[in-house]
Amino acid sequence: MKKLLFVICFCTFALLAFSQEKEKDYTDAFKLVEAWLEAQKDFENLPGISAIALKDQEVLWKAGFGYANPETGLKTQPSTLYSICSISKLFTSVAIMKLYDEGKLRLDDEIHTLLPWFDLKQHFPASGPITIRSLLTHSSGLPRESAHPYWTGPDFPFPTSDAVKTDLKTQETLYPASTYWQYSNLAMSLLGEVVKEVSGMSYDEYVQQNILTPLELKNTRPFLPEEKYGTELAIGYGSEKRDRNREKVKFFQAKGIKAAAGFSSNVEDLAKFAAWQLRLRDTTTTEILKPATLKNMQRVQFLDPNWETSWGLGFSVWKDSEGNTAFGHSGSCPGYRTQLTVYPKDKLAFSVMINASGTTPSKYITGIKSILSKVKDKPEEGTVDLSEYSGSYTEQPWWSEVYYGQLNGQLVSMSLPANSPTLTFYKHIEGDTFKRIRKDKELGETVVFERDENGKVYRIKQHGNYSVRMEN
Repeated sequence: MKKLLFVICFCTFALLAFSQEKEKDYTDAFKLVEAWLEAQKDFENLPGISAIALKDQEVLWKAGFGYANPETGLKTQPSTLYSICSISKLFTSVAIMKLYDEGKLRLDDEIHTLLPWFDLKQHFPASGPITIRSLLTHSSGLPRESAHPYWTGPDFPFPTSDAVKTDLKTQETLYPASTYWQYSNLAMSLLGEVVKEVSGMSYDEYVQQNILTPLELKNTRPFLPEEKYGTELAIGYGSEKRDRNREKVKFFQAKGIKAAAGFSSNVEDLAKFAAWQLRLRDTTTTEILKPATLKNMQRVQFLDPNWETSWGLGFSVWKDSEGNTAFGHSGSCPGYRTQLTVYPKDKLAFSVMINASGTTPSKYITGIKSILSKVKDKPEEGTVDLSEYSGSYTEQPWWSEVYYGQLNGQLVSMSLPANSPTLTFYKHIEGDTFKRIRKDKELGETVVFERDENGKVYRIKQHGNYSVRMEN
């Protein structure tokens, strides 16, 4: 009887905890996220950003900021298409591992047995074999790129598949196989050729039929749709120059490098792709891949001797700031920066896409997750309308600005710009007066909001000085 009572209590507690998690209200948190991203877009001089947050199978939030095409005033949306560049490698890796699940290849198969035309020179006679596994983990010792200058503007002359093959004989290995981590677009491009050779289908056809269609990724393609460029497909821009201008980047196709860097997609489709991963990790049923296969891909399979770079089978695998495992991939092509990150413990996933070079979308994912982590199950009971104080206040000439909003029923501030957003909470004292809550929970300095003759909050008094509200 006692055992039965324990089981009932445990199940009740588990259901209650699950219910509380489901009832978390992220509305105010995402308002802070939006204020932060909007400011970062302006301070970094980015044309546009699309972003999405996923909790298991549910999209929590998605938004666009800025412009997909600044020349026409077309704004970005979550549906806006971008070059996702190296995130393409995840689709190629899934294709390879599906062939593995079907018994059509082995991870320790040597590349020259699957691609008889492979004639890149092995510079190290004592090297171990170059295998499918080493290609997936970027430990094959192959050069980073094919023997073509396709990352050079303004034309970005990506080679055809035949040109990649033809010029292999002019290249040689950088390291013995399975010795060092060396990121390689060439390696992943060759895996695209393996998909073609082993499946008997074109690479595009295999990926479409076996991955994109089953997952209903209707806006993901192994190429950039030129007819949509400037409309559904965002125009890419280069890094900032000294005058802070960004030049429009010419349209390109990755051609023979497509398996490594040629895909286009949007944050909505990448969220579906992440949802599939979270779903498959939590079941025993095969969906494209066997669950055990995906989990193996997302475990560390190669650790560089520097102990700093770890890689799974196609997936980048790392620990976040709290020591939790994360995996995914970044993308960087001419005029585009993208990121997909999955946090399996929390069943959270994020994607950020930016139509500009010279920026880091991963910091935005880290920032979004940081803000969401501050959301409590039970907000404080508020006695005043905090929305009256929401908005940006100038801190010139010392700093740029500070944004005030609300979270968990409390007033909160956030300095802008900030690569890593830090939230400061305030306790309501009376009227328009608040006090900062220190990290030790004690109360700090006083912040007083002042109103104009119409009763509207227009400035803040703190330390005897003023910050004036900005027009938003």
